[in-house]
Amino acid sequence: MVSQEPIHFTPETAHSYLKRLTFVPGNSSELAEQKPQLRAALLLVAQHSDYQIFGVCADAADQGLAALRSYLKALGYQTTLEITPISGPVYIKFNANTALFYLDTYPGHERGVLVSCHSSHEGGIRDIYGYLPLDLFAPQE
Repeated sequence: MVSQEPIHFTPETAHSYLKRLTFVPGNSSELAEQKPQLRAALLLVAQHSDYQIFGVCADAADQGLAALRSYLKALGYQTTLEITPISGPVYIKFNANTALFYLDTYPGHERGVLVSCHSSHEGGIRDIYGYLPLDLFAPQE
């Protein structure tokens, strides 16, 4: 059972929490149970970076685009993505600083979102987190 207690992270504890789960094979069930904590930690580390670059690995373009749009909205970006879908598994890279994106077929087996935080100031967060759940910021039913 997932705890419903308030989540209190500092930038350092949020970073440590996300790093503990980064690139860990087979942790999808653990991540699914920790969505509130993941959302809180990611939102906090994003506030302590200047911008993010997203890498989305999905089974289909529409799934990947939906995930990317939900992450962008949650992190406060307002952008429209006009991407011509392709068939099969995809990789989408999106630079939130430049609003440039890349879409291509993806032969790998990983699924999820990589979030790379970039900061130009001392003390800012510069790191990569993921693979985070595609539906981490999906609208709740």
